[in-house]
Amino acid sequence: MRRVSSWFAVMAVILVLATAPVSSARERHPEIGAALEALRAAKGHLESAAHDFHGHRVAALKHVDEAIHEAEICMQED
Repeated sequence: MRRVSSWFAVMAVILVLATAPVSSARERHPEIGAALEALRAAKGHLESAAHDFHGHRVAALKHVDEAIHEAEICMQED
């Protein structure tokens, strides 16, 4: 059950990344910044999970790392 909840949390963050509008507030891209924080927190939770879930935890970590990388690229864009 926890694995499913974690997977949905990661997918929700990715959805936020895909639909985040650009802002000219203090931070250039506040939604992407918030998504990056959430992705990094999700990565920490996955890394400290007690089970491997037959390789699914490692796969989820790979996807989160890829999402972090893409979000970091977004932060560099205008």
